[in-house]
Amino acid sequence: MRTRRLAPLVVVLLLLAGCVSITRRQDVNPYPPAPPDRTEIAPLPPVSEDPVIWQPGHWDWIGNAFTWRDGRWVGRAGHGSMWQTGYWSNTTGTWLWMPAHWVSPG
Repeated sequence: MRTRRLAPLVVVLLLLAGCVSITRRQDVNPYPPAPPDRTEIAPLPPVSEDPVIWQPGHWDWIGNAFTWRDGRWVGRAGHGSMWQTGYWSNTTGTWLWMPAHWVSPG
């Protein structure tokens, strides 16, 4: 007897559950933004015959969290003149982490 009373309620709940649609918006980044950069004071450059440039510290995404990479002096050869911090990009419908890197202007 009790089952007969619950049957219509169960049917209605199942029908309502089928109406719910869970969609994931492609334009909403599911990953957290990188934390603010830490303040760094660059030490004096090392004595070197080759020109060096300060590469600032930056956050890197390691698959499930961000990790801080300390700044350091690097060889100038092969680097652009502007530092681009890491960022999330969605150009193919999938969110990808673009690590920090050197870029050339223009």
